[in-house]
Amino acid sequence: MTGKKWAYEDFEEGAILDLGTKKVKAAEIIEFASEFDFQPMHLDEEAGKASLLGGLSASGWHTCCMFMRMLCDAFLLESTSQGAPGVDQVKWKKPVLAGDTLTGRTTVLAKRLSKSKPRLGFVTMRAELFNQRNEAVFELENTGMFLTRAGGEA
Repeated sequence: MTGKKWAYEDFEEGAILDLGTKKVKAAEIIEFASEFDFQPMHLDEEAGKASLLGGLSASGWHTCCMFMRMLCDAFLLESTSQGAPGVDQVKWKKPVLAGDTLTGRTTVLAKRLSKSKPRLGFVTMRAELFNQRNEAVFELENTGMFLTRAGGEA
């Protein structure tokens, strides 16, 4: 955590925010898939190797969840976040395999104050995750809602 209380004013267009790293473990891939996406390539190494993915791979939805945890740990939990009205796009660009180490960043694309709620701002960001070979494996664009400093604590 940054120790800083992120509010709408703290996000500058063009800023790049580091999301840190995450080591992807086989056990967590299997655990997630067992409950939420029980396709063979997410449950078994041999089935993963036989698939187009090339090994035991995280579900795309698991990758989204790992991204969300990285975002929360990086700054979201220390912010005035009020959630998001949705996600504009998600791209799973390459498989996330057991043993991969993910690094992430998010870039602030745009920001604007709400017309109907002046103490609320919208911040549009593009997030990217990369594996240890610096290959892009995930991309997401969405707009988050943050209170302004005058808007008070979340």
